[in-house]
Amino acid sequence: MIKAYKTEPKEAFHYKPPDEYTREKYRNIFMIDAPLKSRIPKYLFDKIVVIFALLIVTPLLMFLKAAYIIEGLIILESRGPMIFSYNAVSAGAVFKKYKIRLIKMKYIDQEGAKRGDWHAYSAEWTPASRTYVGRFVKKFYLDEIPQFYCVLKGDMSIVGPRPLAVHHYERDLKQGNVARSLIKGGLIGLGHVLKGTPEMGQPIYEYEYIDQYLKRS
Repeated sequence: MIKAYKTEPKEAFHYKPPDEYTREKYRNIFMIDAPLKSRIPKYLFDKIVVIFALLIVTPLLMFLKAAYIIEGLIILESRGPMIFSYNAVSAGAVFKKYKIRLIKMKYIDQEGAKRGDWHAYSAEWTPASRTYVGRFVKKFYLDEIPQFYCVLKGDMSIVGPRPLAVHHYERDLKQGNVARSLIKGGLIGLGHVLKGTPEMGQPIYEYEYIDQYLKRS
């Protein structure tokens, strides 16, 4: 077995601390000390959207499963489960965040995987560790599809800040961000839309989302 990174890739945590402008503009949010209650319209929206989404992506998941099996038969080191999970945080609560496996099993730290440690899978940041199907999945961000199940369970929402692995969440809190302790993480948010731009990782968008959420409550 090849161990995962001893030090994680710098790209894995790009979240910046809130600046003084953000702290002042959203001062009321920084004073909230408990997760916000879910609104019924948002709850219904999540359930309706995710049910339709699962109906649409199920054939794709079946196709990917077949592709994983075929590759595993041809390349033995590519064998293994298609879906894995690690511990992440949403609205301050730890949950299992599901993703599609991108890398060969030998690159996974099995002991860390049993603990739900994100580091066990951090080798996925090295393209050479990926399976052929994993490369295709990563190219089109299909590895996020299993998180529809997280939405169905109620651990996540369709819209919201990106749920972070436990150690990234704790680091985010230490640098002064409280957004992920207050509201459910989402599949879609400005943090996703701005990926690859200089605005990526700026926390102000998460606080603006919470501010709008509070105004509609």
